[in-house]
Amino acid sequence: MNSIRFVMQAIEYEAQRQVEILEDGGAIKQETRLWDTAKGITRPMRSKEEAHDYRYFPDPDLLPLVLDAQWVEDIKKTLPELPDEKKQRFISEYGLTNYDASVLVAEKATADFFEVVAKGRDGKLAANWLTSELFGVLNKMGKSIEESPISGEALGGLIELISNDTISGRIAKDVFADMLATGKSAAQIVEEKGLRQVTDTGAIGAEIDKILAANADKVAEYRSGKDKLFGFFVGQVMKATGGKLNPAMLNDILKEKLKG
Repeated sequence: MNSIRFVMQAIEYEAQRQVEILEDGGAIKQETRLWDTAKGITRPMRSKEEAHDYRYFPDPDLLPLVLDAQWVEDIKKTLPELPDEKKQRFISEYGLTNYDASVLVAEKATADFFEVVAKGRDGKLAANWLTSELFGVLNKMGKSIEESPISGEALGGLIELISNDTISGRIAKDVFADMLATGKSAAQIVEEKGLRQVTDTGAIGAEIDKILAANADKVAEYRSGKDKLFGFFVGQVMKATGGKLNPAMLNDILKEKLKG
C-alpha cells in the first residue's frame, strides 16, 4: 500500500469482513490479501497454512506488554462519554432522529450546547432550532458554536416560549432575529413588543367573525364546496392580528364557524 489512507481503509474493511464471517459461523483463513483501491475491497492473493509460513520473528527490542485488567477498567471509568454513546443517549433521551443525533455529536462543543438548550425542554424542537436557525446564522457569520451570539440558555428560553404557546413558531423567528440584533432575551423581547399569543377563545372567535363578515362572498363559496378557501381565511385573520393567535385554536374555531 502506498498511503496511510489506504491502510486505514483496508483495516476498516477487513475488520468488518472478518466480523461478518465469524458471526455467520465461519473461520478466518490465514492468507495474504490484496487491497483493491478502485473497488475499496480486499482480495485473496495466496494462502498460508501456518504462521511460520509468513516467517514471523520476535523483535528483540520490544518487550512483552502485560496490562493489569483492573488498571484497564479504571481507565475506562475515567473516559468521558464517547460520541457513539452520546448519540444513542440523544436518540433515547430526547427523541431525536439518527441523523440529527449524528450532527449534534459530531463536535463536543455542539453536543454540549445542545444539552444546555434542551435541558428540561422539547428535545426535538431544540434540535430543529439549533441545526436550522442557529447553524444557518453561524455559517453566514463565519462563527463557530463557541462564538455564538446567542447562548444555549437564551435559545432554550425561546424554545420554552414556543412550547408553552406564549408565541407561535412564526413569531418566534422574528423574536430570534431580534435576539441576534439586540442581545436581549426572548422573554424580554416578547414583553416589550407585546407579542404574546392570544389563546382566549372568545377573542379569537371575535376576530374570526370580523373577517367572515368582511368576506361574506367567500364564505358562501367555501360552504358551496371550495374548501381551499380555508387557508385564505386563516391568512386574513392572522394578518389582521399580527400573527398573534394560537394557530391550532384558530383552525378549530374557524372550522366550526364556517360550518354555519
